[in-house]
Amino acid sequence: MQAEDLILVSVDDHVVEPPTLFEGRLSKRAAEYAPRIVTLENGREVWMFEGKAMPNVGLNAVAGRVPEEYGLDPLAFSQMRPGCFDIHERIRDMNVNGVLGSMNFPSLAGFAGALFYTAADKDLSLEVLRAYNDWHIEEWCGTYPGRMIPLAITPIWDPQLMAAEVRRVAAKGCHAVTFSENPTKIGLPSYHSDHWDPFLQACVETGTVLCLHIGSSSQTVMTSPDAPIDAMITLQPMNIVQCAADLVWSPMFKKFPALKVALSEGGIGWVPYFLERIDYVYSHHRAWTNQDFGDKLPSQVFNENVLTCFIDDAVGMEVRHHLNMDFIHWECDYPHSDCTWPNAPEMAMKWLAGLPDADINRITHLNAMRNFTYDPFAHIPREQATVGALRAQATDVDTSLVSHGTGKFQDSGIVTTLTLSERIAQRS
Repeated sequence: MQAEDLILVSVDDHVVEPPTLFEGRLSKRAAEYAPRIVTLENGREVWMFEGKAMPNVGLNAVAGRVPEEYGLDPLAFSQMRPGCFDIHERIRDMNVNGVLGSMNFPSLAGFAGALFYTAADKDLSLEVLRAYNDWHIEEWCGTYPGRMIPLAITPIWDPQLMAAEVRRVAAKGCHAVTFSENPTKIGLPSYHSDHWDPFLQACVETGTVLCLHIGSSSQTVMTSPDAPIDAMITLQPMNIVQCAADLVWSPMFKKFPALKVALSEGGIGWVPYFLERIDYVYSHHRAWTNQDFGDKLPSQVFNENVLTCFIDDAVGMEVRHHLNMDFIHWECDYPHSDCTWPNAPEMAMKWLAGLPDADINRITHLNAMRNFTYDPFAHIPREQATVGALRAQATDVDTSLVSHGTGKFQDSGIVTTLTLSERIAQRS
């Protein structure tokens, strides 16, 4: 298969929410309460919520910038490619990258959708949260049918409300929700408790995938205080192994054997050894740790319930047969600094070359279609969905790199904001 013949569906990209996010979707009281964009004296744009400045609007949304300016910025919408926040331009950026479909994690709401967890008024927060999901499903995903996979956030302070929201958005065609890779890190019960059962039951009943993105525990991986940022960037994907261990040894999959959990942006090269290790631990220690998987091994449970996702993983392709081939998915990560835009097909072919076409099709789009209840071909003929066909629609899209004249780590020290963990501590 050639690069132009690929059909690419990314199960991990990101949306930078536009200032018009909540327009026309809230009651007057909720509209006054909802997050809003404020421009500071230095020209920086921030979301303000409950009197506090949230992290910058375009956190690491650096696609199209010169690499020397990568960092936590951009600090304003004018410093981003419009495709980060404008759905029409996003489709054009997808076309020039040869990407047919995309699932987008939130920026404003956080990877775990935890923005409203520490909010003072939970009734208003719930209304705003539902309005966010409606905007995401109806406008961001609905404007171009067949191009986007909806992904919802949930009111994580109440599992019953979470279950209700899962069912509400499923009725709108959304079968994926984002949550925390380790809820204890944000002050919530662990996966080893029964606290989340109503929520997980709703996911099973509606065929909804639980997406756990790296960094969704509100903690970064720092080996030491003076370690360079390169260490954190290196370890961040592989660190999701902690989440994988938590899930496998928890009672979740025993109680909900049909539950599907995605380790978003976690890579796959590390998985075979992890599977070997959990089986070894089970065989050597279950007599005194009291683990019981019945007639299965822990590795089988992982492969039956966990969806794996990767951006660039040549080693993962070599060891793919140790994983469930129906649960491996490709990601682009637009517009973050790890993304492969606008050369995703060419970069993908470096590790896809030589694979059977059947494996390529599963990894690049068929698995995403089945596991996320997504059918682009109901709207777009298959022959118009290939890399070559999509790029033919985007010959006028400028992909040249630009500079905004900002230095490295532009975000540092410009505005004071509280991390989620700090806000939780402040409330308690």
